[in-house]
Amino acid sequence: MQKRNATVAVIGAGDYIGGEIAKKFASQGFTIFAGRRDGAKLEPLVKDIREAGGEIHARSLDARKEDEIISFLGDADKHAPLEVCIFNIGANVNFPIVETTERVFRKVWEMACYSGFLAGREAARLMLPRGKGNIFFTGATASLRGGSGYAAFASAKFGLRAVAQATARELGPKNIHVAHLIIDSGVDTEWVRQRRIEALGPGALDNPDLLMPPSSVAESYWLLYQQPRSAWTFELEIRPFGEKW
Repeated sequence: MQKRNATVAVIGAGDYIGGEIAKKFASQGFTIFAGRRDGAKLEPLVKDIREAGGEIHARSLDARKEDEIISFLGDADKHAPLEVCIFNIGANVNFPIVETTERVFRKVWEMACYSGFLAGREAARLMLPRGKGNIFFTGATASLRGGSGYAAFASAKFGLRAVAQATARELGPKNIHVAHLIIDSGVDTEWVRQRRIEALGPGALDNPDLLMPPSSVAESYWLLYQQPRSAWTFELEIRPFGEKW
């Protein structure tokens, strides 16, 4: 593995998508700065990356707090220039509209939209003086469609898409690649598996081609990173080949 003098920050380095993104970029020689709400849960990821010869710095991070985002990305950039910032916080909840409390709606917006704005803004501040960088946001089907029971989640994801789009239009001409990755399917996690079984019965998992492996999401981010600036993608939709859409 050839080490690079650059860092990749993963905000929302969970057990599945975020962790796989961190592993992918670590395997390519980048130093990883990984953050999630409960930093203790990052220990398995740290172990995996270090055992594979990679370098990772992991810590607790509440992405809704401006000072924590500034400190987290600033520390990454001080270690080595921040090359990629990936915002990967979800907050997927489902409530009937009359059962969606003010607190739920506000918290989902804070996690999935407001914190994305903070991450994108602070990454841009670090990248603009160098005139290069990459800022990527994880979206979902709800980024484009407000499904029944998803008023809180979809509004936050709609908002995050708008933040990403406005940022891309502003920063693209300044040589900073901003992209929004829409995951239009269930991702193969334990939580999604259980939800599918509860909704569709014991045969819900019979077709393995309907759930997306987290490693495939990480590969899509790597492909976005490798794009030449003469052909940058802003929005990439990904789904398994067996998914009807």
